[in-house]
Amino acid sequence: MMRTLRRYFVAGLLVWVPLAVTIWVIRFLVTTMDGVLPEWMIPDAIERQHIPGAGLIAVLLLVFATGVLVANFVGERLVRLWEKLLARIPIVRTIYSSVKQVSDTILSPNGQAFRKAVLVQYPREGAWTIAFLTGAPGPGVIEHLPGEHVSVYVPTTPNPTSGFFLLLPKRDVVELSMSVDAALKYIVSMGVVAPGPPPGRKAGPGTPAT
Repeated sequence: MMRTLRRYFVAGLLVWVPLAVTIWVIRFLVTTMDGVLPEWMIPDAIERQHIPGAGLIAVLLLVFATGVLVANFVGERLVRLWEKLLARIPIVRTIYSSVKQVSDTILSPNGQAFRKAVLVQYPREGAWTIAFLTGAPGPGVIEHLPGEHVSVYVPTTPNPTSGFFLLLPKRDVVELSMSVDAALKYIVSMGVVAPGPPPGRKAGPGTPAT
């Protein structure tokens, strides 16, 4: 039952995350341009009654309902038609396609975006943070790096969908004995939900990433 609910919710996120980010970027651009106008030319926003938590509940229900819809053949066809429509709109198609590629990689259950949880020194030496091993530097980059390097993603907290992409020497990356899911929970909770050490092993830095 929980797997089914999770599958529906992730399917809904795969539809709404790219669209929401695209709308946010377009809205930011429009709002920035509107800021050039004097205040007397901009009508006051309509004041609405605010109910704490109502917006969050509505968003969760919308995402879940969307996941249920796109999980069947008809819903999948509708999503494809919607994406084809967005692909015809200049600027929007560029933003949407880029965000969708990232969200599909991170949120898809079959994705391999994060291979391992690792420990790196960031943003300065002596300050440690949890990151995720994503692979190795590609052609055009690797030949400019001395020695063996790896690609890591350092997420921000409590929102791990934003962060920093770093290329670090392999010897400076410490592999952790925890799953990617456990590391994500640790990051999202801002360190409150700390994963326990593996049986028979003390908590702390592990071995260099492989």
